[in-house]
Formats: sequence, C-alpha cells, structure tokens
Amino acid sequence: MYSVTNLTTIADCDMLLTLANKEKADLTFKKLSEERLVTNYSSTAIEIDAVLQGVIAEIAAVDTVLAVLPEGSTKEAEEKRKVRLEYKKFLLENRKESYGAVALLEKELDLERVNRQIAEVDVFIAEVTAHKATL
Repeated sequence: MYSVTNLTTIADCDMLLTLANKEKADLTFKKLSEERLVTNYSSTAIEIDAVLQGVIAEIAAVDTVLAVLPEGSTKEAEEKRKVRLEYKKFLLENRKESYGAVALLEKELDLERVNRQIAEVDVFIAEVTAHKATL
C-alpha cells in the first residue's frame, strides 16, 4: 500500500520506523486518555439522568402541594423552592448536553478514530520493516 520500494537505505527505514514508533506512542497515550473520558462520560451520563429524574419528580410534588396551599408564608416558601428546583433542572439539562449520551457517543467516536490511526501506523511499520529486511 505504501511506496516503500522507494526507500533505498536501511538508515531511511530506521528513520521512518523511529518516527512511526513515536507517532504510535503518542496515539497510544491519546487512546488511554480517550478511554478514560469514555468511562467518565458513561458514568456521568447515568448520574445526570438519575438526578434529573429526581428533580423533575420533586418539581411535580411541589406543584401538587402548591395547588392546595392557601396564600401565606408556607406557599411563598414552596414557590421559592420550586424556582430553585427549576434552576437546578435547567443546570442539569445543560450539563446533560455536555456530558450526556450524545457527548458519550462523540467520545466513543474519538476513541474509535484513534484506534484506527494506531492500526494504520502498525500497517506502515510492518511494511517498512518488511522492506528493510530486503535491503
């Protein structure tokens, strides 16, 4: 696949192998980082969904209480509580966009991209090594 036949010296092969091995080491480190991100995003996505469902249920409960409370300090306190809960819901929904299922899939794509780059560098190293053996 690569035009390794254009390489005429062992030194050229060695130089390319050194560069390719450095690239592979960098990609391997990047792969480790991406794997950690996928793990973190996976657990964060589950956590955010669970907390968000709890907040939504709490808002529904506060709405039920507000519907039957007479005007007064207790009702005002519950209205303030509802505002705080709605703000918390807003923050969780925004966080879900950044760390939820969609973000997890994006990280999985990044990881797969790195895996394919490593595989391609391995093919390159194998071809250059095979050609070097013929010199």
